[in-house]
Amino acid sequence: MKLFKYLLPPKQWRFPVLILVGTIVGMGLNILYKSNALSYVSDAPETCVNCHIMAPQYATWNHSSHREVTTCNDCHVPQDNVFRKYFFKGKDGLGHATVFTMRGEPQVIKMKEAGIAVVQENCQRCHQHENENVGLLSVTREKNLHGEGKLCWECHREVPHGRVKSLSSTPNARVPLLKSPVPEWLDNLMEDKK
Repeated sequence: MKLFKYLLPPKQWRFPVLILVGTIVGMGLNILYKSNALSYVSDAPETCVNCHIMAPQYATWNHSSHREVTTCNDCHVPQDNVFRKYFFKGKDGLGHATVFTMRGEPQVIKMKEAGIAVVQENCQRCHQHENENVGLLSVTREKNLHGEGKLCWECHREVPHGRVKSLSSTPNARVPLLKSPVPEWLDNLMEDKK
């Protein structure tokens, strides 16, 4: 109870502090809503096209054999435990959001080192039975960097994205449309005025 009294502002400041806190909380909730932030917790592939620059990757995955058994997160996010999965998703997603917000996205998307290691782990995890006979289970990103073995996609380059080079590599690709950020009530109000 003493802690609560310690945190409480003086009487003359309570209303302005309440307004300030309300404004900050309201802006935070609005940002969560506008950015569709909760969708990033899911494994839905459509979430990846919230950023328009991912449209070619979504379209090529959607026409691949992997579409039937995997989503984006099955390959691009660690699957060994839930803590590592969500830590990686949060760290990677925050990096993507920052680059996209600052308009610093590249024309050609390339995986970073952490992503390369995760994708290699997941290729081996899903295809362990096929790899047992060939002895490829021990190739890691670290070994590959030292010239010991190849990463899976060095031979299987067309899987699952084909040869995606830039935003224009799949000009007629069909991807899910983003939901309008305009609230439905405002959209209806505007239509009524037409």
